[in-house]
Amino acid sequence: MPGSSCHNPRLSYVCVVESVAMRVLITGGLGFIGSAVIRKAIAETDHEIINIDKISYASTSGSVESVQNSSRYQFMRCDITDKKALMEIFTTVKPDAVLHLAAESHVDRSIDGPEVFVQSNIIGTFNLLEAARDYDLQKFIHVSTDEVFGSLNLDDQQFHESTPYNPRSPYSATKAASDHLARAWGETFEVPVTVTNCSNNYGPYQFPEKLIPLTIIKAISGETLPVYGTGENIRDWLFVDDHAEALLNVLDAGEAGETYLIGGDNERTNLELVKTLCKIIDDRKLNQQYASQIVDKGNTEDLIQFVIDRPGHDLRYAINSDHIQTKLGWKPTIVPEVGLEQTVDWYLENAEWWKPLLKEQHATERIGVKN
Repeated sequence: MPGSSCHNPRLSYVCVVESVAMRVLITGGLGFIGSAVIRKAIAETDHEIINIDKISYASTSGSVESVQNSSRYQFMRCDITDKKALMEIFTTVKPDAVLHLAAESHVDRSIDGPEVFVQSNIIGTFNLLEAARDYDLQKFIHVSTDEVFGSLNLDDQQFHESTPYNPRSPYSATKAASDHLARAWGETFEVPVTVTNCSNNYGPYQFPEKLIPLTIIKAISGETLPVYGTGENIRDWLFVDDHAEALLNVLDAGEAGETYLIGGDNERTNLELVKTLCKIIDDRKLNQQYASQIVDKGNTEDLIQFVIDRPGHDLRYAINSDHIQTKLGWKPTIVPEVGLEQTVDWYLENAEWWKPLLKEQHATERIGVKN
């Protein structure tokens, strides 16, 4: 078990719980956030990582290519809706900790077909909690979203750990249900559950149905950039590596029964965000390194086209992350201007990763309208 120390390099405050190497089972590790956690865990900790993923449309093995040869990394294909398979994995692996990220997460898809969200997010989480009951886990970290809290008005205070739940989409409702299950298993069966709720993530390796990557991809291709409604919906944007760092801090020093909200301190409207990306891409047209990769149709901002809003589109999400900053010493370090530029450059430099994904029809039907 962890012991007292004043020299934990993972945390920025003094006299914390020391990081001790654990065997960590990560669900959904071929996804966007899960793969970022795995890359950082292998690079910066001594944890042994067992990645289980069902390999869905949004799973990409290339996102963990850099760690595949590590002796501390293992991949096991498993759908968390398969309770028997999960039980067998727990028996084989005997994890010290679980970091549960596997989930269906695209709001538009949940509107088109909610059943798969119920199965993956609710039944899958139930199966995982049941499997965890039989093992002496040190940690069970359930990773959730700020969308469970519903929609804020422009003058409302930011979400905090005691904000009441008010989910308004099939996606957020299934995540809210999974949060409640996790906490109930913590109280009733003493599974050492910690819940985290994050704001919108962005960065490298994000599947191109989400707002930022598809805006980038369509913009550099000279295609129309659809924006829902008038683009006035507000989100708090968090660079994925900052989120991964926060989750590893929770793994090291987070307490069972606690909830930690993880935000980027970066609220902006969707229209402001898209315009910022357009400006970055226009700047890259003048850069010899990138100019040849961009279809130049003049001012990229002119490609923006407003489209009919989606049903139940929440106006604003915003996270107050004071609690995790105070308790665990974490705070976001990537300012949006830098993070967005890094993200644009990554997609320009890694077309071999995202171009094959666009061959899937479902990846090209939506321009990042999940927000």
